[in-house]
Order: sequence, then C-alpha cells, then structure tokens
Amino acid sequence: MSQPALDGHSYGNRTEPNRTEPNRTEPNRTEPNRTEIIHDLENNFKQNNILKLKKIFPEVFCEDQIDFEKLKLVLGAENLAGAGERYQLDWAGKTAAYLNLQSPTSRTLIPCKEESANFDGTQNVFIEAENLEALKILQKSYAGSVKMIYIDPPYNTGSDSFIYPDKFSESREEYARRVGDTDDAGYLKRDGVFQGAWRKNGKDSGHYHSNWLSMMLPRLHLAKTLLREDGVIFISIDDNEQAQLKLLCDEVFGAENFVSNIIWEKRYTRSNNARMFTTLTEQIVCYRKSDNLQELKEPRNEKADSTYTNPDNDPRGVWTSVSCVNPATKEQRPNLSYEIQNPHTGEVITHPTNAWKFEHSKYLSYQEDNRLYWGKNGENKYPRLKKFLTEMDGGMVPVDLWKHDETGTTDAASKELESMIGKGIFTFPKPPSLIKRMLKIASNKKDSIILDFFSGSGTTAHAVMQLNAEDGGSRRFICVQLPEETDEKSEARKAGFNTIAEIAKERIRRAGRQISDGLQSGQNVDTGFKVFKLAESGFKQWRQPGKADTEALQGELSLNIDSVLSETPSENLLCELMLRMGLKLTCKVSLSDGMYFVEDEDTGGLYAFLLKRVDQGLIDAVLAKHPVKAVVLDRLFDGDDALKGNTVLQMKDAGVMFECV
Repeated sequence: MSQPALDGHSYGNRTEPNRTEPNRTEPNRTEPNRTEIIHDLENNFKQNNILKLKKIFPEVFCEDQIDFEKLKLVLGAENLAGAGERYQLDWAGKTAAYLNLQSPTSRTLIPCKEESANFDGTQNVFIEAENLEALKILQKSYAGSVKMIYIDPPYNTGSDSFIYPDKFSESREEYARRVGDTDDAGYLKRDGVFQGAWRKNGKDSGHYHSNWLSMMLPRLHLAKTLLREDGVIFISIDDNEQAQLKLLCDEVFGAENFVSNIIWEKRYTRSNNARMFTTLTEQIVCYRKSDNLQELKEPRNEKADSTYTNPDNDPRGVWTSVSCVNPATKEQRPNLSYEIQNPHTGEVITHPTNAWKFEHSKYLSYQEDNRLYWGKNGENKYPRLKKFLTEMDGGMVPVDLWKHDETGTTDAASKELESMIGKGIFTFPKPPSLIKRMLKIASNKKDSIILDFFSGSGTTAHAVMQLNAEDGGSRRFICVQLPEETDEKSEARKAGFNTIAEIAKERIRRAGRQISDGLQSGQNVDTGFKVFKLAESGFKQWRQPGKADTEALQGELSLNIDSVLSETPSENLLCELMLRMGLKLTCKVSLSDGMYFVEDEDTGGLYAFLLKRVDQGLIDAVLAKHPVKAVVLDRLFDGDDALKGNTVLQMKDAGVMFECV
C-alpha cells in the first residue's frame, strides 16, 4: 500500500477513522488536503524516466502503459537493436542492479549539530551514510544542481572492500534475521541503521568484475541525475576496472558524452620490488552530463606563459606564434593559394605544395597590423602569426597527461595528511592539488556545488575550501562517507578514530582552521560543514499484514492513524520534510514561536512548518508571512476538526498550498 516518490522515498498511506464534521455550513469542497509529503507531485526513479518518455512520445502510451509495438513504428525498425546479438556491456547481476537503482528508500537524513562546524552559517554538507541510500535521498532536492562530481571508488584490487549486495529494500527485522546483529560474516550495521553489506570482493570470486559493476551502476545513474546539464564527473580508477568503467559510463552517460581518459602521474620513482612493471600512473575518466557543455578550459600557469616572449618589442606585449601554412594542399583549397612577399628581403613566395590558412584579404590585414613574424631579420622561409598573451583570457585547453610536478603525488598527499591528523591514520589519499585542477577546469562558476560520494579522508572538501581561499570563490561541497569501522589494531583506532567518516570530519575541521588562519584581512571563506547522518524515517512505514483478514488490516490501519513516530525530534522531522519537498539541506531556517520558516535558496520562496503545536494564533502568524506552502502535523490538531477545516479554507483563500501530514 506504499507509493514511492520520485526522490526515491516510500512511505505508508495513512487512514483515519471517520470524524464528525464541525457543525457549521461550508461551501462544497473536498476533504482537507491530507496528501502525504512523500506522495508530493512525483514518483520514483523509474516512473520519472517514463514521464520523460511520455513527453517525447505521448502517442505510444495507452492508459498509462507503453505500447512497444507503437513505439517500434514511431522509431522505425531500422533504429532498434535486434533481440539477438548486439554490442552491449552485460554481466551476471545487471538486472538486479537496475532493480536496486529503481527501488525507493524510506530512510532519511538527520542533522548532527554537535559534530558540525558552524552548522547555522555554512553552506557545506558532510553526510555520514551508505552512499547509495544518500544519493537516493538527495534526488529530489539536488537533481540538476551539481556542477562537478569527483569520486575515488574502490579499485577492486581484490584486497579492498565495497558495499555489495545492496539490499536496501529489506526491513531492519529482515536484515537482522539474514545476517544477525553482529558482523561476523563481514556485514556492517551501525547505530541501528542498515548501512549495507560490507565485505571484500576477492579475485577468486566467480563474479569478481560483476560485483563491482553492480555496485557502481546504480550510483552512477543517480549521480547523473544530480548533475547539471553542463556538469561533469571525474572518476579515479586503475587498470583493474578501467576498461569496465569506461564501458559502464558509456552506457550511463552516453558514449557521445565521453570527455577524456586522463593519465595522472601519481608518483615519479620506480619500485624495484615489482615483478613486472612499476605503476607510476592512475587514470581519471571524465564524462559530461550532456552536450550543453561544449568547452572546457583551465587557467593559464607560469609554465604555459613562459612560452610567450617579445623578440620584436611589440608594444602589445609578449606573444607566441603559430604556423600560417594550411594542412590542405593547393588543389584542395585553391582560394587560399596566393603569392606573398617577405617585407625584409622583398622575396616573393608561393608555398610549393600547401595553401595558406586564411584568404588573401585576411593576410593583408594581418600584415597591416604587424601580426606576421618573419624572424628577427626576416630569415624565416614563411611567416608565423602572432598570438598575444593578453588575448588568452579564456584559459587554455586541458591536456590528458597530468604530470606529478603540476598536480601532486600520493606520497606528498600522505605527508600533508600526516601533518594534519597523524602518521598512518589514512593510506593513499589523493592530493588536494589534484582535485583543485579538476575544479579549475569544471567549476569556472565559483558558486558551484561539488559532490564526492566516496569521500574517504575528505580531500575534496579540503580542495574546495583551499581553492575558494585562493580565487575568492564560493564553491560548496557535499561529501558522503560510509561510517566504515577502522581496524581495531590500526593507528587510526589508537588515535581515537573509530570510523573513516570520523577521520574525514576531523581532517576537514583542521583543514578549515588552517585555511582560516592563512586568510588575509577582510577575506572570508566558508570552512564550516553541516553533518547529517542516515536514519530511519520519522514517519511510520506501512507493513503489509501477515494475515489477509479484516482484523489484521484494521490493526495495521490503527497503528498508522498518527503517521509520526513518537519522540522523533522536531529538527529531524523538519530535515526529512525539507528533503521530501525538494528543499536543500543548506536552506536558511529560522524558528519563531514554535514555527519553522525555511527559505528556498533556489526560488526565494518561504515554507512554513508547524511541528510542535498549532492554534489559530499560529495560523494567523503563518498567513502574515505569505509562505508558498505550509505544512502541519495532523496530530497537532488533536481532533479539532473545526480548526483544521478553517485552516484549510484560510490557506486556500490566501493562495498558500497546505499539507497536513
């Protein structure tokens, strides 16, 4: 009886016993709007895609069902892949991975102010949760909002671990029955919330690559939804899964949206302990969301600028030069073949085989503008065209080889992290300089949202804050990290870090303080972060009765008369409702006389939430604020149908959407 929502959440329907209507005359109207927040407007991931298809091909739908025969007619048989052999990436478990993607989540995020830094003032977010759950929860609030994603997922070396299988549709009771309350089998359950099945994926497994692909597929699909149309994703990987990752990304993002396979020189010294080849590089696969992104540039650097000189003392400043000779031959481009004259020697020149790059009129204008360089004394056989540094404001085209001296190494990153949180706490971190290079290329708009859902030690958060301090940007980060337990005998545990998430949070705190201490007078950089943790919903979940009889059904209905779980803090309910309504976690929240007011940072609209008490005075106070929507917990009316009915009418008259939960 549950109905999923587009944001990936699922709640139970709620039914009340009949109540006596207030003894007054009212105009004809429907029952007060008691639409559940979780049913608000949209359905789940799969249904959202169906809606997109319906917009493009409405004619192939019949009674909300897809008529595939009609779709074949519309598209043409020649455009459809055959049912037999065809080019595709397939593996054992792929169907289950798509089902996992489409399954909704009933879980939510709750604020954890005591572990945050400047909770009320920051725009940064750190989520302690299994990342598939977190990505589903973020769908409605952050779809189409993220400019850049960077992830450093498990490389599937056979010794690392990752979450698989992702059976998040299980109830807590079902999970406990399946794996027990301990993690003897390698499973992780923390703080009463199912975080997934955490275990190693050894190379001796018959589904070694399949397991990894099944883990990555739903996460990449959800990540794509979160990206802006001009967004990009960078994924670090090594040779264990690079080939599979490339094919998977072709499927998820489209082969036409492949941008580059970047080779990063992670170290520069060979190891003679290797039996075959010493590995000096890793790869970073880059894809765009769509062709809305047509160009990528990175800022110029000293090395690039050093090629610019001014041998002829041109008053316009330093310049470099490019050839004037066209790759095309004279026969191919006869209109670009003509005689030119060396102004130093007077020699008339015609290229023996090739054409020039521009027409004769353009050549004359370049000559008039002193744009053609024949050498200091006219010794060049052909002229070269000047390109001035002052004209290079758009930056330079990125290259797909990132050298260690430009982008940092893992060794340098380890030493930097050691200086911040201690030696041996976290192994093989990425250097902030590596992430900053991606940020400079992809997040030229300095107010971008940056997402990392394999956060590790928090390098992405560190890089975002550091780059903001360097260029005055206001980029914001969302980092997601599983509370993976550290080994009991590890240096991290000895230092007091029980989980990887705790390491990341402390690293971000210390990096933030370090950056703040280095700021110049008057400079302001957001170095705080709001912490949110995965939790069970604050609303009751519909459970199908074990027996299909009236008594069992009535019993389940009676449990759901009040949809809110008792003793759920109002702050937790507010956060959950905000996510269900598509409001971001960083929206400005104010508390006034028991009412929460939330300002939508995207539209500026005001939302009112009455979660502690309700009376006519509070309703009047809400109406005075002219919110877009008002949300009230049904139980707060305490059976006062007159107040509830009048509230509905007052909200309607004021043009305020009303939700009673």
